[in-house]
Amino acid sequence: MIVKVAFYKGKGDWKNKIIRWWTKSQYSHAELVLPNDITWISISPLLSGKVSARSIYEVKNLQDWDFLSFELSWRQPVRDYQLKQLHSFIKETNGAKYDWTGMILSQIFPYLIKHRDKWYCSEWIAHALVKARIVMWDDLHIYRTPNLSPGKLYEVLKSYKPNYK
Repeated sequence: MIVKVAFYKGKGDWKNKIIRWWTKSQYSHAELVLPNDITWISISPLLSGKVSARSIYEVKNLQDWDFLSFELSWRQPVRDYQLKQLHSFIKETNGAKYDWTGMILSQIFPYLIKHRDKWYCSEWIAHALVKARIVMWDDLHIYRTPNLSPGKLYEVLKSYKPNYK
């Protein structure tokens, strides 16, 4: 069973261009793809502005996305726990609003600035993966990355190597 993170590299609009320019990355957005390969979840000022799910059928062009895959545990009880925690985090944050203040200030200052009940896409995905124990906090080292843009998340996850393997 696999969870994917989708990174948007398509042309998009002026907001996508600004995000790419500011973060010096080819990615302007990220979404979590659940194991059913149909449900995509994220938060975006470009979509609804709050944590919500959408169907793969609403994604216009799959060539505009790059994917990183994370295999869930092969052990049934652990895999069930991972899925339970992932769905718990999704339910807990469902409808949460976009953290414009935290996103902008974290890009300007070398500190993590976050509103407790608000998120931006890459930050939300990192926390979802950690809460579900799909990636481990101390192996991920996102505490060293207060400006966790989609491009930075891609770099961190692409080089992620869990200690237990």
